Amino acid sequence: MWTEINNKLYRKFEFSNFSEAFAFMTRVAMEAEKMNHHPLWTNVWNTVEIWLSTHDAGDVVTDKDKKLAEKINKLL
Repeated sequence: MWTEINNKLYRKFEFSNFSEAFAFMTRVAMEAEKMNHHPLWTNVWNTVEIWLSTHDAGDVVTDKDKKLAEKINKLL
């Protein structure tokens, strides 16, 4: 579930191992590149955390972020 925190959409994803987490990040990267909308994210072993905001709009949540979040949800 995505949560809006400090003008960003946030979600934490946990996988069974690093390989699954990295594969997920690769799929997200492909979608983000298509949209030219790149997330702020971290990865530690099996955990990926993502924050979405639109820099061009003043670092707030826009429809662009919501669309990318929907695409990311479909990658699970």
